[in-house]
Amino acid sequence: MNSTFRKSLILVLGLTALSGCNEQATGEAVVRTEIGGSETGSGSEQGNVASEQRAAVETPCRPVIFENEPFIHCVAVPARHHISTALQSSDGTPYRGLAQYAASRSSDAPPVAFAVNGGMYDDAGDPIGYYVENSERLKELNRNAGEGNFHMLPNGVFYGSDGKWEIRTSDDFFSSVSDRPEFGTQSGPMLVINGKLHPDIATDGTSKAIRNAVGIDTRGRAHFVISNRAVSFGKMARLYRDELDVPNALYLDGNVSALWNPAADRLDTGAAIGPIIVVEKR
Repeated sequence: MNSTFRKSLILVLGLTALSGCNEQATGEAVVRTEIGGSETGSGSEQGNVASEQRAAVETPCRPVIFENEPFIHCVAVPARHHISTALQSSDGTPYRGLAQYAASRSSDAPPVAFAVNGGMYDDAGDPIGYYVENSERLKELNRNAGEGNFHMLPNGVFYGSDGKWEIRTSDDFFSSVSDRPEFGTQSGPMLVINGKLHPDIATDGTSKAIRNAVGIDTRGRAHFVISNRAVSFGKMARLYRDELDVPNALYLDGNVSALWNPAADRLDTGAAIGPIIVVEKR
């Protein structure tokens, strides 16, 4: 973490997560849940799961402020964490939420450091782009033109195997990656591409939402960020370029963005989601 980052990202203790946003997605708004506190909404079963996970894991997530907006910044380190994707249970039932996924984990599974929604999806919750889980490709790379954030080209793929995690534009992934990774998820748009902001992202556009994204730094660490208030693409992209200093960052989603941080008793619920990115402690 460089000195500029330490000066600019001020740790905020006791930060209250907010759920309002200016643009609404279909379904319920995401609820920032504190298990065992005055605002739960996820049921005792999920609360018990989160409490057990908290006892086993030291949180890698910290509240930060960037350009006067509150974010949560979670870091996955290859030597300490394992990343995977999750979409549905063994019987084929889609999770569609972090609470459902949390409740499904067995007691002997590795402790979860944190988990987030991990890419865009259709009405049934199926990925609309490249998706790999446990080295099995469930959806091919989507290089089609279209509308919406996913098709704000270039979009990209977050993927990895054996503790080596990468983000590439979809075209770069198509031309450069031949071996199937252990996990992979396609989303869009790219926020930062080889150290530069996406050319079509405005400085601070009128579209604002609760957003989340992932970026990989030069040391191979994965930086996950979720906003606690509605923010623009430009602000989140600058956070990655100017403060986290990552060469490539990928937008994951907005409005439905959610975080499970067991050590902090945070388990967001609300609008149905699709793919989930899970970071476990090794």
